[in-house]
Amino acid sequence: MSREREFQAVARELGYDFNGELLKGGNYTPVVRHGGQVFVSGQVPRVGSQMVVTGRVGRDVTLAQAQLAARICVMRALALLRQSLGSLAPVSRILRVTVFVQAADGFTQLSEVADGASELLFRVLGEAGVHTRTSVGVLQLPKDAAVELDLIAAVD
Repeated sequence: MSREREFQAVARELGYDFNGELLKGGNYTPVVRHGGQVFVSGQVPRVGSQMVVTGRVGRDVTLAQAQLAARICVMRALALLRQSLGSLAPVSRILRVTVFVQAADGFTQLSEVADGASELLFRVLGEAGVHTRTSVGVLQLPKDAAVELDLIAAVD
């Protein structure tokens, strides 16, 4: 299945539309291309104007809900890549993903939260979706988001 069809299939499964303009929360650009790299700024689990998953993971949010949040974040990042590049075809590799988790005291399954994003990147992009990754527990995220994710992609 092509990257585009896989992207649309995931969107249908999640029940959200990632086409059209994606809202941003400040005075910045969500995507910067520099040479053969594209930097996608932090994406939260927002669809339209609704923050889909909010709260502290391990207290207000289950692991499964946090993984959903990570999937929505990465779908937003992929949608921004599509908009910036015209399609996902120019993506030769996802180089790095950083996943921030608004974690409750004692919550240590940060990597498992990030797995939601990593598995989706592999599903949509195949081997090009295999990446380096850091997952970090934080005290707060914008708009009480449970998860925030940024990434760097290599492009042709």
